[in-house]
Amino acid sequence: MSSLGRALGTIAGMELRDGQHDFDFAFGSWKVHLSRLPDPLSGTTEWIEYEGTSVCRPVWDGRANVDEFRVTSPTTGALIDGLTLRLYNPATAEWSLYWANASNGALSLPPTVGRFADDGSGAFFDEEEIAGRQVLVRYFWSDITRDSAHFEQAFSTDAGATWEPNWISTQTRLEEAS
Repeated sequence: MSSLGRALGTIAGMELRDGQHDFDFAFGSWKVHLSRLPDPLSGTTEWIEYEGTSVCRPVWDGRANVDEFRVTSPTTGALIDGLTLRLYNPATAEWSLYWANASNGALSLPPTVGRFADDGSGAFFDEEEIAGRQVLVRYFWSDITRDSAHFEQAFSTDAGATWEPNWISTQTRLEEAS
């Protein structure tokens, strides 16, 4: 079984439930603080900090959503201007997450696939080639409240035995204009 198959197996044992509204917490506008490891899997420990916003809106009556993400590093001036497309599959009760960076205008493939657990955390996995190596990728949502959320992306080169986080964001809801 592949590393991805084992990772998905950890969530496959969960009882299927309608998770169509699991990302509803994300709808609206958010202040984002991002810490990014620019050269993952290289041994570097130098992180770059970013500040910006994220705006998420539902499509397809909530069976999908689009999240526009824009952050800038105050120290380097680097800009990340991206978009996440999330699609819900009711047959598998799983979400497929696609990332697009405005710098290349293409959706990333493969999608990162998974679901939320009963405790409110969400785990999503895929396998990608990064720096010439096959890498297991994990997205993990946690600490979700009405006004805040935590997201981490991490890579594993040992089939999920250890993980190296490389993208950690904390989001705080912005007050909606009335």
